[in-house]
Amino acid sequence: MLRQWRRRRAIERIEHGDGRVLSPFRWWQLLGRSLFHLEHHDSEARPVRYSVDVRQWKTDENGYLKVFLYRDGRQHAVSRVPAVFPVEGGSIEVAASNFGLKRCHFVAEDGAEKQLQPDGRSAEGRRAKLDERRPRLSRAMGVISVVVLLVGVALLLQEIAVPVLRIPPIAERIGPIEPLFTMPLWVTIGIAVVTAVASTERALRMRYRWWLDAAGN
Repeated sequence: MLRQWRRRRAIERIEHGDGRVLSPFRWWQLLGRSLFHLEHHDSEARPVRYSVDVRQWKTDENGYLKVFLYRDGRQHAVSRVPAVFPVEGGSIEVAASNFGLKRCHFVAEDGAEKQLQPDGRSAEGRRAKLDERRPRLSRAMGVISVVVLLVGVALLLQEIAVPVLRIPPIAERIGPIEPLFTMPLWVTIGIAVVTAVASTERALRMRYRWWLDAAGN
């Protein structure tokens, strides 16, 4: 029921597009723009192409990231994330994290899901090509990202747990608590940077688990 309510709310937020033409992806937009496509068919079985364009710097008045849906190269609809755009035979759902998209899927009426195809010139598209051409390297990068984020999760849990365990009623029961890891500032900054890179790498593949990727957000 909660999922259906959120879906209705997302649909209510949709605004009509202004019909402008979809601009091509440029190399300097690699770090700030996501572009995905869906080859689809309309109600009369004619081919139609939907494109989802997300630019990290474009937000609404409340700071929410905006999503632009294009139909055959023309701006068709606008919403904020999380976005749900009804289309023929289902809907296109878009969700984002602090490092990129974590969901950009076509969900059919029967519940079947299919990820939209990233534009080949985008960072997501280049990452997908690497996975296709160099699968071993791609898997290694994925494993390293998970390990880095697990370290981030451990440090985050420590930051949460130590102050709680030092609350007087708790400390009186279990005794003094010291952090398991104490690191100089430069190491902490370095870990934060590496964690951000790992989160970005996973975002390029739209891999997201709240218990893991929250460490980088």
